[in-house]
Amino acid sequence: MERLPDVELLTLLAVARMGDGAYGVGILDEIRAFSGKEVSIAAVYAALERLERQGLVRAGLLDPIPERGGRARRHFRVTASGRSRLRLERAAAMRVWRLKPIDPVEDDPKAW
Repeated sequence: MERLPDVELLTLLAVARMGDGAYGVGILDEIRAFSGKEVSIAAVYAALERLERQGLVRAGLLDPIPERGGRARRHFRVTASGRSRLRLERAAAMRVWRLKPIDPVEDDPKAW
């Protein structure tokens, strides 16, 4: 299994954390809040399209709201395949961290 690129993984994780009704700007805010990374809204929408093509998220429309001029908002939810993929991604990351313990870092610049 090829690992998901960072933006796709962060996007999938944000949708999972938000549950039903996750939408573009909300997903972007969630990514920034839990990862501290600056990601553009365009990158989030591109990742959502790729994740949808892979069957990891499903898109739908929420009822129109007055603040959006009566336009429906596209929302996303993680599919069963998406939840499974998140578990696999987590397990892969944990295996990497278990490979070798990290020695304490010394403040001595000559140690580099």
